[in-house]
Amino acid sequence: MALRFVGIDPSTGGGGSPTVWVDEEKQELVIQGWNLDPARTAEVASTEWVAGHAVGVPEGETPVRVPFRLVPILREACDVAERSRLRRTDEAG
Repeated sequence: MALRFVGIDPSTGGGGSPTVWVDEEKQELVIQGWNLDPARTAEVASTEWVAGHAVGVPEGETPVRVPFRLVPILREACDVAERSRLRRTDEAG
């Protein structure tokens, strides 16, 4: 199983809401969040956040909003990802 569910926004009412998974195969976090409003989208797309780095959002990427109440779930996802990485290193080693 490639995706491991870690958690969902604790205030969800049963509909779509921010969710976090760990993709152990690709070694990535998968985060479902809310779309940005037009003002934030424009800010992200027009700001040089790192000197010399391209401005804008590349094709195939999208910024999302995640509520602070999801921080504990993101921490847990990071722990799951780290354990998976260490396990893969041990198995290869």
